[in-house]
Amino acid sequence: MNLEKIKIWAVTDGSKGMISQVLGLSNQISKNIIEIKTDLVFPWNKIQPGFLPVYKWIFKNKFPKDSEPNILISCGRKSVYFSLYCKKIFKNLINIHIQNPKISSKNFNFVISPNHDSLNGDNIINSIGALHHLNKNNESTDQNLVTCIIGGDNQHYHFDNIEADKLCNKLIEIKNNQKNMELNIVTSRRTSNTVKKILIEKLKNIAKIWTGEGKNPYIESIQKSSFFIVTSDSTSMISEAAISGKPIYVYHLTFKRKSKRIENFHREFSELGITKDIINFNHLTDWSYDSLNESERIAIIIKNKIIKENI
Repeated sequence: MNLEKIKIWAVTDGSKGMISQVLGLSNQISKNIIEIKTDLVFPWNKIQPGFLPVYKWIFKNKFPKDSEPNILISCGRKSVYFSLYCKKIFKNLINIHIQNPKISSKNFNFVISPNHDSLNGDNIINSIGALHHLNKNNESTDQNLVTCIIGGDNQHYHFDNIEADKLCNKLIEIKNNQKNMELNIVTSRRTSNTVKKILIEKLKNIAKIWTGEGKNPYIESIQKSSFFIVTSDSTSMISEAAISGKPIYVYHLTFKRKSKRIENFHREFSELGITKDIINFNHLTDWSYDSLNESERIAIIIKNKIIKENI
């Protein structure tokens, strides 16, 4: 297979996190990419793959015309159905799924699964954290810029007004101890209005706060900041910040229900020297680690396997 001419279908349900993972890997393999947002009719849109047969008419989305992919990279439950169908009709297709597909990995040429999912097999390639589309900034960073990335309440963590208040108090403490620090607050789509209101009320005089209006400074902040403080609810935000090679402090929210997967993730990143628990610090200290670019590393593994199998 000529790697320079590889045609990729990048398939997700349209969610930002999944798109980031699929495009992150796709762009490291080829620039000839067609993005596909797939959707399913009932009951396929509700049921885990593996229980129902797969037909073309279950997909609401259209298939690209006159375009047969060499590789299909998918992420998310709905995209599993699309990958399984395409594997049937395109006999030479290499299909790759990111995250645990919750069905046998034998349905795919490769499955990319993070270490914290504890999924192993002959065709499974394990990643450190989540894949993403961000690139490392090779220019100098702002030595005083600290970006605090805020997530939101989810199935594993509480992020209510109590947690928001405690986080703000920690940021105020750090700012008081490091007057020259420039504090940059970036909220996410999951950050509640209640949390945003508390952030503004308590931090407006000491921080620049983005709550959703105007251009999102997220990518620029990751490229230019020298320190990060990230809430524990999002493995993807922490993984993306790790492209910087800069210190990441984690603010650990209170668990609603403990998750072995999430605990494994935080343990791994801590043991690798990527993250530290902010609760143990009243000022920020510097350390470094190798920039974490799993999209690039895993793309190299896949390309080498494709070349080997086609010799």
